[in-house]
Amino acid sequence: MIMLLGVAGAGKSTQGKLLADEKGYAWISTGEVLRVVITGTRRHQMLEGKLLNDQEVISVMDNVLNMIDPIDEFVLDGFPRTVIQLKWLLVQAEKGRFSRIIVLHLYADKPIVYDRLILRGRQDDNEIAINKRFEEFKDVTVPILAELKKHKIDIYDIDASQSAEKIHDEIMNLLNSLPQPVYKKSS
Repeated sequence: MIMLLGVAGAGKSTQGKLLADEKGYAWISTGEVLRVVITGTRRHQMLEGKLLNDQEVISVMDNVLNMIDPIDEFVLDGFPRTVIQLKWLLVQAEKGRFSRIIVLHLYADKPIVYDRLILRGRQDDNEIAINKRFEEFKDVTVPILAELKKHKIDIYDIDASQSAEKIHDEIMNLLNSLPQPVYKKSS
């Protein structure tokens, strides 16, 4: 599993699609999945920039991961977003649900990300929602990086202020330099 982490607008979806297309991997965009399956009041709240609770997201992702063969590499974009979600994911790794965890942390300064999000033009890309996402990322998601390090999972920082092509080249060079995964049987 190749996990893409970064604040909204850092280019996770762009890089996830490029990587999946080039390598033939499944690309699981948590944001896209949630926008498809979440309805009603929760959908409205999500479009205002509010995160869904951990159990809601874990439940959806559990169903999505049931469709993935554990020996297949896949790109996970935008999950986990909290330490609770990460701990659930680490338990899934221990159960052999996927072969390995590679973490790509895409980072960029706020002005770059802000401009990208405004230009993207989605309904949930407004000034209030964007500022809320930055605060939530800093307060809730950044601790994920510390937790990953605590579990001795390598994190590869990628400068997401570069062009999409340069970022993709950096990711491909990195992935091509890593050893191939050793597959475990599910228990």
